[in-house]
Amino acid sequence: MSAVSDTGLGWHAAVKHSELTDATCAIAQALGTVGDWWTLLVVRDIAGGVTRFDALQRELDVSRKTLTERLKSLLACGVVDRTPYSTHPPRYEYGLTDKGRGLLPVLIALQDWGTRYVAGDGSLTATSSPVSAEARRVHALVGRRIPAIELMSDTQVRTDAVPASWTVLYVFPGAFAPVGTPLPLGWTDIPGAVGCTLESMTYRDRFADFERAGVAVRGLSTQRPDELRAFAEYARMPFPLLSDQELTLTAALRLPTFRAAGGDRLKRLTMIVDPDRTIRAVQFPIADPAASVEASLAQLAQLRDPVSPMA
Repeated sequence: MSAVSDTGLGWHAAVKHSELTDATCAIAQALGTVGDWWTLLVVRDIAGGVTRFDALQRELDVSRKTLTERLKSLLACGVVDRTPYSTHPPRYEYGLTDKGRGLLPVLIALQDWGTRYVAGDGSLTATSSPVSAEARRVHALVGRRIPAIELMSDTQVRTDAVPASWTVLYVFPGAFAPVGTPLPLGWTDIPGAVGCTLESMTYRDRFADFERAGVAVRGLSTQRPDELRAFAEYARMPFPLLSDQELTLTAALRLPTFRAAGGDRLKRLTMIVDPDRTIRAVQFPIADPAASVEASLAQLAQLRDPVSPMA
């Protein structure tokens, strides 16, 4: 009989926690700390901005006993910390420590693996089917508030991912200057990967229309800031390109990714965000990068005051 039970308890049914934490294998040591599936889901939701006990319990649909045990364990091993927000009765908000943020690439890798190999057929793709579970997850972002997260920009300055104004946040796999930054190996063979330069330059060319209406534009990629700066200088971009190379915002919103050339890349999508940081519209998947810019203008016209000139 398999040591893994049918109840979903996995290796806990046969392996003692101490046997994992004392092992010489770093994978086993890590599993000894966060190998329980509820534990990783707690980390996932805290990364997404669900920071209070009752909210975590509602989001996870888990018993208070189970959640208390997982939070206690995560506090003990330094993955999360807590800050009191009420003294009578005592209540806390939970946040990820540096050690906890180190798990974000693990969460993204699990999400990518699940999308590609569990829900998908194993094909490497930078896009998705409009009727896929991934597409439903992205469109469910409408109504979600983007957390206040500072990211490094192409100018090496940390800035808020979205300013306090209507914002178009377009997410792209990777834009590369034609000199000095070659395309990742096999890039043109990945469905949906090509088109980032066209998309960014179309936003550049229509930027005056957004600016005239008081709408900010931001590009977002997991590329390094120096790569984004090289592209921004080449393309003469008039707005910031943001680097989420640490996957902070990617994990917070569970944005869809794919892995190429040894790095996690974001699939192409666009979010329209209001001044309260709430996502009001989403485009995903995007089949035509240039047309998505016109679609953003149309969505803004519908969402804002109809007398606002948007085109």
